[in-house]
Parts: sequence; C-alpha cells; structure tokens
Amino acid sequence: MIAYLLRNLSTRKPQSLEVCALLVKTGVQQVDLDIRYVGFEIPAVFVVGYGLDYDERYRNLRTSAR
Repeated sequence: MIAYLLRNLSTRKPQSLEVCALLVKTGVQQVDLDIRYVGFEIPAVFVVGYGLDYDERYRNLRTSAR
C-alpha cells in the first residue's frame, strides 16, 4: 500500500517525498522502503492500545505501570 502511494505521489513530481512511521515491525516488510523517520522499532507481534485497535475494540485499555 505505501509503495503504491509513493509511486503515485512521485508522478506528481514533488520537491521531496519521505515516509514517517510511528511503529516499524522488524523483519516482516514485504517491500523494501526507505523510511526516513521511525518512532520505534518493535518485534513482529500484534500491537494494541494507545489508539490502535482491533475491530474497533481495545482502544481504551489501561497501561500497566512499570
């Protein structure tokens, strides 16, 4: 999906076009992308919480104190 968007947007000849990702799951990318800004690299596990949800559920999970 992102590779398609990058190809599509690059046809419009922008001065610059970069990718920013909050979470990057290491080792599961199907397409090699040059991600310029990465918030966190995480293992290839299911992530939920902090506004991420599954089927509109689990958005309001409490965080555990560490």
